Amino acid sequence: MSWFTHMMTSSIGKKVVMSVTGLFLCSFLLVHLSINLLSLLPDNGLLFNEAAHFMSSNPLIRAIEIVLFAGFIIHIAQSYFITRSNQKARPVKYAVNAGNANSTWYSRSMGILGSLVLFFLIIHLRHFWIESRFLTELPADSNGTPDMYMLMIEVFANPIYNIIYLLGVFALGYHLMHGFQSAWRSLGIMHRKYTPVIQGIGIAFSFFITLGFAIIPVFFYFFRQPNQ
Repeated sequence: MSWFTHMMTSSIGKKVVMSVTGLFLCSFLLVHLSINLLSLLPDNGLLFNEAAHFMSSNPLIRAIEIVLFAGFIIHIAQSYFITRSNQKARPVKYAVNAGNANSTWYSRSMGILGSLVLFFLIIHLRHFWIESRFLTELPADSNGTPDMYMLMIEVFANPIYNIIYLLGVFALGYHLMHGFQSAWRSLGIMHRKYTPVIQGIGIAFSFFITLGFAIIPVFFYFFRQPNQ
């Protein structure tokens, strides 16, 4: 187990672990967004409810869910340890801060953005995952499937939650803007030919994830109010 201990404690190992878990979480975001976008279809959420029920009841998906939570925890922990190590290595800040001369504001604010995403994630899990799994037995839709769609209508009718959701999504977008390409760099995948391609994919991925998740609360708030 010495290799595992080294991987979890060395500077390079921490960055590799954070990169791998980060890319794994990116794949989760794609799957999660794909399912959530089904809620925009004009079928009163029937297909979305079927997909959500499959994800919550399939044994294989439930097992992957455990891996997913482990990925979240490891990613957050390694991010914290790396930030602390960097602060200890440079306890005195530079007298002159070049600002945007060498980096973007969001690349210098990954800790803050990550904290905002974590705060949003806790609230999001409370409203949807914990509510539907442990606190409330959802009514069935016309197909007899638990009506997660109706829960979305009720939650997104709250303007305060919508604001929190949108802020969390935009924080996630900026976090991904830097984190996606940084992950590949930490894994040693850098070359003048394909690094710009990775950067372009990272930017496109960040915009897609941000706009995809942002459109959902806006749509529900204006077009799917509980009394409509």
